[in-house]
Amino acid sequence: MRYSYEFKRKAIELFYQGEWPKTPNGVRTDTFHKLIRDWVKLERLHGSDINKCRGTNKYWSPKEKFELVCQVLSGQGLRSVAIVAGINSGQLYQWVHKYKTLGYNGLINKPKGRPPKDCKMKVPKTISPRKLKESEYEELIRLRAEIAYIKAENEVIKKEIALREEKEAARLKAKKQRLSKRSANKAIN
Repeated sequence: MRYSYEFKRKAIELFYQGEWPKTPNGVRTDTFHKLIRDWVKLERLHGSDINKCRGTNKYWSPKEKFELVCQVLSGQGLRSVAIVAGINSGQLYQWVHKYKTLGYNGLINKPKGRPPKDCKMKVPKTISPRKLKESEYEELIRLRAEIAYIKAENEVIKKEIALREEKEAARLKAKKQRLSKRSANKAIN
């Protein structure tokens, strides 16, 4: 639940007076009192502006996160480190968990949002080819002619193979017919 700055100020003033504000609906009293004590600690360490709702979140570099995680892993309390740093203890817990599971790489900020489309699929915008040298141009013409010759040669070879296969198929068919005539003649005799 989000609380306004004015509500936090009133709750802190009542705390200093030795009283508690009315607990909002849907929140346990002990949880709410712990939250007020955290607000008081934050205000003592960082000033009264710390409890204002900040419009933008602070960017934490992996090095800064690592320093806070090291403090927690060295034995300091998670909540006390979070209060001194001015962050939510749940956020610090996440950083500690990521560090334990993924190591330092877990503390590196990941890009948010949908990943970009495959850059291989993008069509490059009008790329003008470089000018060919005279020798390169001549070789290009020679290679194209050679490719055309090889393609024509392949077509001839394919036609020869097809003709051989047709002749062989015709020969086998004729042989079958002869054998079937012979067997028919033998059956009659």
